[in-house]
Amino acid sequence: MLKRLWSRREWILVILGGLALAVALTWPTLRDPRHTVPGDIGDPAMFAWQIAWGGHALLHDPAHLWDSNTFYPDPYSLAFTDTVLGYAPFGMIGSGMEAAILRYNILYVLLHALAFVGAYALTRQLGAHPLGATVAGAAWAYAPWRLAHAGHLNVISTGGIALSLAMIARGHGWSLRHGHRPERHSPGWALAGWLVGAWQITLGLAIGLVFAYVMIAVCLVAAACFGWAWWRRGRPAYGRKLLAANVIGGLCFAAATTYMGLAYARVVELNPQADRALSWTETYSPAWRGLLIAPETSWLWGDRHAGARAELTWPPEMALLPGIALIMLATAGMFFSVFRVRHRILLTVGTLAAVLLALGATLPWHGDPGYLTLSKHLPGWAALRTPGRMTLWTTLLMAILAAGAVSAFVATARTVAPWPKPGTVRWMPLARGKFVALRIALLIPLALVVVEGINRTPHPEVLRYPAAMGAAQEPTLVLPSGGSLEMSIMLWTTNGFPRIPNGIVTFVPAGQERIRTGSVTFPDAASVATLRAAGIRSVVVLPEWLSGTPWESVPGRPIDDLGITREEIDGAILYRLG
Repeated sequence: MLKRLWSRREWILVILGGLALAVALTWPTLRDPRHTVPGDIGDPAMFAWQIAWGGHALLHDPAHLWDSNTFYPDPYSLAFTDTVLGYAPFGMIGSGMEAAILRYNILYVLLHALAFVGAYALTRQLGAHPLGATVAGAAWAYAPWRLAHAGHLNVISTGGIALSLAMIARGHGWSLRHGHRPERHSPGWALAGWLVGAWQITLGLAIGLVFAYVMIAVCLVAAACFGWAWWRRGRPAYGRKLLAANVIGGLCFAAATTYMGLAYARVVELNPQADRALSWTETYSPAWRGLLIAPETSWLWGDRHAGARAELTWPPEMALLPGIALIMLATAGMFFSVFRVRHRILLTVGTLAAVLLALGATLPWHGDPGYLTLSKHLPGWAALRTPGRMTLWTTLLMAILAAGAVSAFVATARTVAPWPKPGTVRWMPLARGKFVALRIALLIPLALVVVEGINRTPHPEVLRYPAAMGAAQEPTLVLPSGGSLEMSIMLWTTNGFPRIPNGIVTFVPAGQERIRTGSVTFPDAASVATLRAAGIRSVVVLPEWLSGTPWESVPGRPIDDLGITREEIDGAILYRLG
């Protein structure tokens, strides 16, 4: 009873501590969460729109979830880029642009807390001491390389990976430290782990696809070990309920993966130009030195690594430092750990494999065999154009090694300077001093990991919503069209979700190209006819953004005899096409 009570208290403290740490290490995200976003006003605006659209579609037209209000009239537009569909239920709470920004910022903080709790749960299940698990959780959730992806919600939403593995391991009564204990089987935990994994898949295939292949590999290894044990010692204890939980959970996981995959496959079918060649992977493959370089927004290392970072061709995807403290702790964990030697060897091999995959085509043999081999032969892998994101697996495996090392440090400290025995009246000053010093020293790894996670991420204010869009009749074209402004335009549409041909991804859909090309001479007879034929009923022009674009002279062009009207509203120009 006492043990169960302590267990509950531990998890309450972990969750509350994880939330507090997330608020602190993502600050100032929650200082002005209705008007600012972490990173820049590009990708965060797009993801805020994605979540809002998902909630809107689930409430009003779930059958057309993938056919968003952007990129009109092209279908499956929600799948034009990696989508965080799993957050869509949160989009059902609140409405409008301010709610979308607030929702995004809250999720941004919560995903860091979930990553911490997930890694803590995984390493605790594997046999780490609470302090070791805390270090692993902080190292996984706040690794310096993540700071380069502050705007990529799909990349940093990884908490479900560690949590899913933790639950499945618990459901099977398995840990690195104690091995397989059949008496601890729990079908409920196993099923929950698979469902969390399925949810993780819906947060984007940029990270989820690799996770899916990892789960397949885990299942194959587990099946091989089961078969080996059966052949050596007879049928191992397993149970029908646990088997049923795995079958049902595995099917849910496969269904989520298939559902997401089919949507993206449909996009490539309709837009062949969306298919990514291997040249993308070669372009974004980082040099090995990138593994030791932190992003610009790292408080501790940002300025110190500026010179080295300048030599990287694309720092946002090539500054991959998992943390100097983590590297040191993981290295120590290879030789000094509570985990068994064979497990440490496997973790080390896994870490090295993840590193080699993260380097992509920059290896001496150009990544084949390696990342490019997987791109050629595994379905969907070719779309993963940024090998450096494999660093998340490097970080997770190193966090497990670090947890084992810190746990061993704790065990040694207990031996060298144990707690005073019950009933002890006096405690010798020397013994007390050694006890306190060792306990303080044990906190140093945690402090180092946390300090490396401190950010200096900018939090710009999002662009103000143009009142002209609220007065426009949809479908509405916003000019200029193209460039990063498109992401803000997508965010603006969370006020009512009017249909727009605007939007930006790594390819140009056919419908958008047709409308964009036809609007270059707007307003004239040909462009008005083209837009009307495409169903466009209004055009909103933003004069302050026109400089250097094909639409620079639009405000000065006459509209005589075109059958359209023009109205200036708060600095923008609204054309009604009738």
